[in-house]
Amino acid sequence: MTEAATNYPITPDVEKALAITKRGCDELLIEADWVKKLAKSAATGVPLRIKLGLDPTAPDIHLGHTVVLNKLRQLQDLGHTVIFLIGDFTSMIGDPSGRNATRPPLTPEQIKVNAETYYKQASLILDESKTEIRYNSEWCDPLGARGMIQLASRYTVAQMLERDDFTKRYDSGVPISVHEFLYPLMQGYDSVALKSDLELGGTDQKFNLLVGRALQKEYGQEPQCILTMPLLVGLDGVDKMSKSKNNYIGITEAPSEMFGKVMSISDEMMWTWYDLLSFQSIEAIAALKAEVAAGRNPRDAKVGLAQEIVVRFHSQSAAEQALEAFNHRAKGGVPDDIPSITVESSPATSTLGGILKAAGLVESASEANRAIDQGGFKLNGEVVKDRGLKLPAGEYLMQVGKRRFAKVTFTH
Repeated sequence: MTEAATNYPITPDVEKALAITKRGCDELLIEADWVKKLAKSAATGVPLRIKLGLDPTAPDIHLGHTVVLNKLRQLQDLGHTVIFLIGDFTSMIGDPSGRNATRPPLTPEQIKVNAETYYKQASLILDESKTEIRYNSEWCDPLGARGMIQLASRYTVAQMLERDDFTKRYDSGVPISVHEFLYPLMQGYDSVALKSDLELGGTDQKFNLLVGRALQKEYGQEPQCILTMPLLVGLDGVDKMSKSKNNYIGITEAPSEMFGKVMSISDEMMWTWYDLLSFQSIEAIAALKAEVAAGRNPRDAKVGLAQEIVVRFHSQSAAEQALEAFNHRAKGGVPDDIPSITVESSPATSTLGGILKAAGLVESASEANRAIDQGGFKLNGEVVKDRGLKLPAGEYLMQVGKRRFAKVTFTH
């Protein structure tokens, strides 16, 4: 009997691995094929090869970006190998996924800097001993013109136009450059070169992931399975986490800021965050959820999630200090360790919003104005809603939102 025809047993460990794979996911294709791969790996002891391709566009990593990385870590903990693929070749093409226009290609210098930053941040989550770092220029550059034409012969224009954004652009008369068709082809060829068993991506990457599966069949390989992950809903509970929406938690934010933001999400949304962000077992989360349903304060569960996230990106001691600071603020207190900042009078600080920006309490004057308008700014403990307030020289306790404080010395 050939290996391909061997029916490996579906053991309880295989069923558990399937449950971990599907936890929080949007779609698993094809589930039956993935079960066979898991069973084969369990029986033979050969790890599966899990691929994540990243085009190193300017890195701006927040918790929403870590959803896929968390899934990779869960699969690593099952014993499998993660291939962290840097798309240095494909970045020079530009991917229009889900966009109505092409994404500008990156320069080699930009790619190098961004790739280093991506992996440094990803290493806070991944197990480096079970991670391969690869660059797709390894096999894409040697293809040359002849190889590229041969690759293009394995996929049709009709198949390309099945991609939703291509179809919409074609129907509306928006130009599609030939090189854009090369992007999904090259991404799919990555799966051939790496002999991947599973490729992860966001829901907007589904078409490209399917191209990889189709090309593996063309090259006589066992086709990869596909796992897409949902977009993490941000702090507002409405839109996906995004810096432009100001509803995000950056992975390099201060521990107390990170902790407080997690505590601000709704009790209902907390469980989705547990599924997508926590490394606790499915059983542990289910038990915690049952305790809350039976009457335990959901705040306890949220504290546990907030501390886990702070520990991951900072330390255990930082998480404990963040909890203490949060409890202190909840009682109406001012944190002990707030920064002291001197802001000098200048055209840039002629407005209250400019002073808040210079003090580092907001990222922009427009964010400051929103906080002031919405009653989210306090001066010496009192709410101030007057954007036009002119401050004389002096020392002030400033607060934006529930967590951002500064002792500001304003000089003229």
